[in-house]
Amino acid sequence: MTNNSPIIISVKDLNIGYEGHAVMKHLSFEIKKGDIFIIMGGSGCGKSTLLRTMTGLLPALSGHIIVNGIDMVTASEEKKKYLVTQCGILYQSGALFSSMNLFENVALPLQQYTSYSSEKIREIVEFKLALVGLAGFEKFYPSEISGGMRKRAGLARALALDPEILYFDEPSAGLDPVSSKHLDDLILEINKSLDTTIIVVTHELPSLFAIGKNSIFLDNKIKTFSAKGNPKELLKNPPNERVLAFLTRGVSDETRAK
Repeated sequence: MTNNSPIIISVKDLNIGYEGHAVMKHLSFEIKKGDIFIIMGGSGCGKSTLLRTMTGLLPALSGHIIVNGIDMVTASEEKKKYLVTQCGILYQSGALFSSMNLFENVALPLQQYTSYSSEKIREIVEFKLALVGLAGFEKFYPSEISGGMRKRAGLARALALDPEILYFDEPSAGLDPVSSKHLDDLILEINKSLDTTIIVVTHELPSLFAIGKNSIFLDNKIKTFSAKGNPKELLKNPPNERVLAFLTRGVSDETRAK
C-alpha cells in the first residue's frame, strides 16, 4: 500500500447496533487498497458488530459502507451477493464444518459461487491449503487438527474465491503466542504477495503492532472512535488517556520509545 493507493472501502456517518439501539455512532473512515486496517478497542465496544455490519451480516442502523463504489447499506440483493464473492471472512473460531474434512470445507464456496469443474476445484483447494501450510491435510477433519491449524484452514477457505478484501474477527483468540505469531506472519505474507486488503478486529497488542498499517480505536466512553492512524504512531502520540491505557497494557517504556 502507498499513500496514492485507491480507496477500496469508505465508511460514512455509520451507526451500528441491534434493534434500533446504537452501539457506535458517526463512524467515518477510509481503507485503502493493500491496507492492513485494525479495528481495536476494549471488550464490548462494538468491534465485532462493526465487522459484521461491514460484511453485510448485520444491517446498519444508518449511514453508508461503500465497497468498490457499491453501498452495502442500500445495494440490491444481487449486488450484495456479488460483493460477497469479493470478500473472505475468517471467523474467530475458524467456523469450519465439523462434518466435513478440510478439502470439503475449502471447496464449499467454490461449489456455491462458481461453475468450475471438479478437477479445477481440486487444484484450487490444494493450492489454498498449501498456501497456509496445510498441504497434505485435505482429508483431515477439524477435530483432528490443532486450533492454530483450524484457523489456517479457515483462512484457506476465506481465500478460496481469490477475494480482494479479507476480514478477520479476533484471529489470535485462543492461540498460544507461537501460533499467533505464525498467523500474523501469514497475514503479512498474504497481504504482500496477493495485494489483499485486510481488515482485522483485535485487542491483542503483539498482533496489532506487528501487522497494523492503519487503525481506528472504538471508544466506549464517547460511543464512536477517538483515534485513527498507525498503531505504532498512536502508541508514541496517544490522543487521549483511554487510547494510552489500551495500547500500553503490559508494554514497557523501552518498547514505547521505539
